[in-house]
Amino acid sequence: MKQLPSDQRHRPLSVVHHEKSFIVIDKLPDFLSVPGRGPESQDCVTERVRELFPHAEGFLAAHRLDMATSGLMVLGLTPQAHKHLSLQFEKRQVAKKYTALLEGQIADDSGHIELPFRVDWPNRPKQIHDPEHGKLGITDWRVLERYPDSTRVEFTPRTGRTHQLRVHSAHALGIGHAIIGDRLYGNPALADRLMLHSTILAFHHPEHGERISFRSPVPF
Repeated sequence: MKQLPSDQRHRPLSVVHHEKSFIVIDKLPDFLSVPGRGPESQDCVTERVRELFPHAEGFLAAHRLDMATSGLMVLGLTPQAHKHLSLQFEKRQVAKKYTALLEGQIADDSGHIELPFRVDWPNRPKQIHDPEHGKLGITDWRVLERYPDSTRVEFTPRTGRTHQLRVHSAHALGIGHAIIGDRLYGNPALADRLMLHSTILAFHHPEHGERISFRSPVPF
C-alpha cells in the first residue's frame, strides 16, 4: 500500500516567507515533508530548505504535512526556533485551517468530530478507528460551497494526528464523505491528487513572540 513520492526535482520549493530563524513554505502535493526510506525518498521539504539555507541547523521541521497534502508548513532554521515552534504545536497554540473538496453532497452545514484512531499495521500508513487503543483526533468543520458532485469544506483541526482530516472525512462516524483523490480512504480515480490544502497557519514569532499569520490560496 506504500506509495512512493513523485519525482519533483524539476519544481522549485515555494517560499512564502523567511527570516533568519524560520521559514514558511507552500508544500507541493505528493511531496515528502521529511526524508523517507530509500534513495528515492530523500527529496523533501527539509532537504530543499537545507540547500537554500546552508546555515540551518538541527531537525528543522516543527510539524509535518502528509505527503499527499499541499500547503503551508513552518520550519525552524535554528535549534532555538525549532524548539519554540515545536512547543507551540505541542501546546496547541498554532492555528491551522485547511480547505478540501469532499465526495458528494454533505447535508449538514458544520460539525465537530472527536474520533480516536490508530495505524492499521498490516496496511500502514492507513489509519483505522479504534475507540479502545486509538488516539483522539478533534476536528471542527464547515461547508464553504456545494457543487453537483462535491462539497468544499473548511477544516479547523484541534489536534494533529496522522491522516486526521482524511479519516474524519471518510469515516461514517465523522462526515462520511471522503476527500476527493484520497488513495487510502476514498476513490483514487476521481482526481490525480488529494484535494486537501493547508490554507492558514498562525503562530507566535520564535524570537519576539508576536502573533503572525500566513495564508496560501487554494489550488483547486
